Amino acid sequence: MGSATAKPAPAKKILEFSPATRLQESILSGVEKRCLIWLANHTPAWINSDHLTLLGFLSQCAAGVCYVLAKGNPKFLLVGIGFLALNWLGDSLDGTLARVRNRQRPRYGFYVDHVTDTIGSFFLMGGLALSGYIHPAIAVGMLIAFLMLSVETYLATYTLGKFQLSHFLFGPTEIRIILAIGNIALINHSVVKVFGWHGRLFDLGGVIAICGMALMFIISTLRNTWKLYHEEKLD
Repeated sequence: MGSATAKPAPAKKILEFSPATRLQESILSGVEKRCLIWLANHTPAWINSDHLTLLGFLSQCAAGVCYVLAKGNPKFLLVGIGFLALNWLGDSLDGTLARVRNRQRPRYGFYVDHVTDTIGSFFLMGGLALSGYIHPAIAVGMLIAFLMLSVETYLATYTLGKFQLSHFLFGPTEIRIILAIGNIALINHSVVKVFGWHGRLFDLGGVIAICGMALMFIISTLRNTWKLYHEEKLD
């Protein structure tokens, strides 16, 4: 009997993917971009983008743990600043390193980066909620507002082909800096008095953050809905 002819393995189907245009218009974007390119050019060859993504993710989770520990020892607020800095390094440098080395994986990178950001944000806000420095409801409100704004950004990326990395001149880097300054202020001034209102510093900051993200969400939603309506207007 003759041997059966082996069928060739089916070719692996790769989905077509067009990377979205990145829009970064934050206050520090110019300086940050130059710094990241320099760091990418001086990063050891054995370090790749996956290592940096993992560093950013674990550092964000660790910053949340520091808030919990700061309830018993305020010095952990300063340790948390260090982890916020490492979160910036990993989260910001991973994509730049891939582009500088021409080792890009657009679908994988976009997906993994934002899934880890979502989980890391849960740990960060969860740590804040348990820290005693902010009312838990306000911390949860910040997480909800962040997730709503993120969903709007991802939908706009898919439907408009533009990935908005910043809103109102503020991006992730500026937010980390504000949070770090807040950590320093908490050590000696956890309670503030503003226009006759007396309460926790991070309660005030959290409410401002929620209102700011809610405003960004509303404006972006209205603007993008208007744009899509006119681009696909029916006769």
